[in-house]
Amino acid sequence: MKSRMLAGTAAVALALVGALLIIVYAQGADQRAMATTSPQKVLVVQKAVPAGTSVNDMAASLVIEDVPAAGIAPSALSSLDGKAGKIAAVDLVPGEQLLAERLVDPVDAKSSGSVKVPAGMQEVTFELEAKRVVGGRIEAGDHVGIGFSFAAGADKTKTGEATTQLTLRKILVTAVQRAPQPSAKPTDGTNPQDTTLPQGSFMVTVAVSDIDATKIIYSSNNGDLWLTKEPLDAQDNGGFIARKDTVYK
Repeated sequence: MKSRMLAGTAAVALALVGALLIIVYAQGADQRAMATTSPQKVLVVQKAVPAGTSVNDMAASLVIEDVPAAGIAPSALSSLDGKAGKIAAVDLVPGEQLLAERLVDPVDAKSSGSVKVPAGMQEVTFELEAKRVVGGRIEAGDHVGIGFSFAAGADKTKTGEATTQLTLRKILVTAVQRAPQPSAKPTDGTNPQDTTLPQGSFMVTVAVSDIDATKIIYSSNNGDLWLTKEPLDAQDNGGFIARKDTVYK
């Protein structure tokens, strides 16, 4: 009887040892696998951070994680050095990497602001360089036209030529995020935006229907977007699909 109890105890102990060895091996395998991806340390949002939160206040909601190099966003931050005085331009969601463009000066955040989304509409955001955003002269509350362009060969059912169309008209801009603009003010009373080229890209958020949101997402992934600043009283002549044979007419 006693020998059977000892045997049972030994079996349980061996099972526990085996389980521990498996866990240790698995952890080692994960570490070895991570090492092959050239991991780098990146700040990741651990707890939700509301828009407008200062860098000092958000520090406790961030963690440093090892992320495979291939999965790191180009503007991801590894520290908050040099970011003192900045605030979150938008809500930061747990799990996302902290990007440089998410942190802005309070003045820029105020000017970029946001407007109320009309009932029944939803918001969608896309990123464009300044020349595609009327030189950066777009603010929340403006209305824009959105042109879609597709390279030659994208139109499989017709001519196969490159095409462009100003498809969406008088679309409400609800928010604009941008790189900080030069703070120095000229002494002659002119607006620095009239002479200074904007830096970096622009994140533009618009209010649209679900169908138009789908068009924007598709075109952003498979073609190019271009914005016009289109007041509500701007003429709408119906538009057309531009190809080489139509732009010369």
